[in-house]
Amino acid sequence: MHPHNQAPELKDYNLYTSDPALRRSVQRHGAHWRDAELQRQGAVYGAEATLRAAEDANQFEPVLHTHSRSGDRIDEVRFHPAWHQIMAMARTHGIANLPLADDRPSAWPAYGASLYMHSQIESGSTCPTIMTKASIPVLRLNARLYAALQPKLLSTRYDARDIPLAAKESITVGMGMTERQGGSDLRSNTTQAVPLGEDGDWGEEYLLTGHKWFFSAPMCDGHLVLAQVEGRGATCFFVPRWRPDGGKNAVLIQRLKDKVGNRSNSSSEVEFDQAWGVRVGEEGRGIATIIEMATYTRLDCALSSAGFMRQGFAQALFYTRNRHAFGKALADQPAMTTLLADMALESEAATLLAMDLAARFGSDDALNQAWRRIVTPVAKFWNCKRAVGFAGEAMETFGGNGYVETGPMGRLFREAPVNSIWEGSGNVMCLDVLRALARNPQDMQLLLDHLQGTASQEPQLQAQLAQLRASCHLPPAQLEREARRFTQRLALLVQSCLMLEQSGSAMAEAFVASRWDPDWGGVLGVACGTDQPEAILRAAWAD
Repeated sequence: MHPHNQAPELKDYNLYTSDPALRRSVQRHGAHWRDAELQRQGAVYGAEATLRAAEDANQFEPVLHTHSRSGDRIDEVRFHPAWHQIMAMARTHGIANLPLADDRPSAWPAYGASLYMHSQIESGSTCPTIMTKASIPVLRLNARLYAALQPKLLSTRYDARDIPLAAKESITVGMGMTERQGGSDLRSNTTQAVPLGEDGDWGEEYLLTGHKWFFSAPMCDGHLVLAQVEGRGATCFFVPRWRPDGGKNAVLIQRLKDKVGNRSNSSSEVEFDQAWGVRVGEEGRGIATIIEMATYTRLDCALSSAGFMRQGFAQALFYTRNRHAFGKALADQPAMTTLLADMALESEAATLLAMDLAARFGSDDALNQAWRRIVTPVAKFWNCKRAVGFAGEAMETFGGNGYVETGPMGRLFREAPVNSIWEGSGNVMCLDVLRALARNPQDMQLLLDHLQGTASQEPQLQAQLAQLRASCHLPPAQLEREARRFTQRLALLVQSCLMLEQSGSAMAEAFVASRWDPDWGGVLGVACGTDQPEAILRAAWAD
C-alpha cells in the first residue's frame, strides 16, 4: 500500500486474459484458433512501454506542413514516432484487414477482439486502420484497381513512407464524404467530377474539384470520396495521395481539425483542385457504394466503444481496490460496490452485443443478414451513447485524481464521444433502424422471432418483445417520434438475451433485473439487480 494512499498505475497486465467476457465470446464464435495470438496481443497492449507510446502519440500531436522550404506544395502531416509505433502494432494485429484476408467466418470475431483491445489503449490509430479494412469490399468493385492494390491492402506490415503507391509495401485508405453545407445529407454534396475520357490501368479517370469538410485521415495513401458527375449524380472515386505518374495529387490540406479528443489522429479539411481519381462502382450510385464502407465502420464503432467501457471499468476497479477511505478500500464501500457492479454489467453486455454482431458478418444466411441490417445501427447507437456517460462515471471514481492529465481518465473521457458522432449521430442511427424496418419488415419479424426463444424465459423480456412487435405497426410519423425509445428497447432486449445465453447465471439475472427496473437508467449505480454485487465483480475480472 502506498504510504500516501495513492493507487498505483494499472500497467503490465493482460487485457485479454483479464477479461472473461471477451475470452468467452472468442471461444463461442469459433475463433479459438486465435486464442494464443490474442493472449500475446493482450500482454503487448497492457505493457508499460505501450502505455507510454500511446501517451506520447497523444501529447505530441500531428503537425501540418503545407509547403516545402522552397515553396512547393507538399500538404504533409508529420507525426511523433510513437504514432507510427502504434500504427504498426494495429497493422501487425490484423486490424487493417484480418476478416477480409482470412475467409473463415470466425475471422470476424477474432478481428473484433483485437480492435476492442487496441481501442482501450490508443483510439486515434484505429481511424485510418479500420477505414483501410472497410475500404476493401468497396475497392473490389473496380477489379483493375483492386488487383493493383490487393497485396498492399492485405499486408500486415506497416509502411509509413509518403511515396507513390507502386513503391509501397502496404497502404492505408481513408474516406471523404461530408461537405461544409451538408454533413450527413450526402445528397447535397457539390464536389464535381469531370471524366477525362481515358480508361487507364486503374479504370475510368476523372478530375475532381470541390472540398471535403471532414477528410480522415489526410496522410492515408488514398481516399474513397463522393463527387457529382453531371447528369448522373453522386459517384464514388478512389483518389490517391500520389498520382500514378509519380506526382503529388491536387488534394490541398487547408487545416487540421482541432478536435476535442482523438488527438493523435489527424482529421482535416481539404480542397480538390482537379485532383485525379478513378471511379469505383456505378456512376450515380456513389452513396450506396460508400455506405457499405460505413456499415463496416459502424460495427467498429460499437466494438471500440465496448472497449472504452471495458477500459473505464478496469481502471475504476483497479483504482478503487487500491485507494482506501474510512477504514477500507473504496471498492468495498457499499455504494461504490453497487456502482462498480453496475458498470461491470454494462461493460459485459456491450462486449457481447459488439462481438455477437461481429460474428454475424461472417455468414450471409437470412438471420445474419437481418441482424446486420437492424442491429448494426442499434449497437452503434447504444454502445457509443452509453460509453459517454460511462467514461464520466469511471473518471468520477478517481475523484480529483481522475480530472488531471497525468492520469488515464482524461483521454478516455475525451475519446468517448467520437464514436457516437462519427458515421452517423444518435438520431441518424435510430432513423436507420426505422428505415431498415420499413424496407425489409420481414427482417424485423425474423429477428424478433429469433429473440422469442430466449425472451420466453423471462416475463419482463416477453413484455418488451410484445411492445416491440406492436410498435412495428405504428404510423411512420408516430414511430419516428419514438425512434430513440424503440431503438433503446431493442438494444436492451438483444443485450438481455445475449447475457442469458452467454453469461453466468448471476450476471445474466442481475442484468435483466436491473435493466428493466423502472429506476434504472438515469445514472449508473442506481441498481445492479442483485444483493450480491461482489459476485458480479469477481465474475468480471480474472486476476
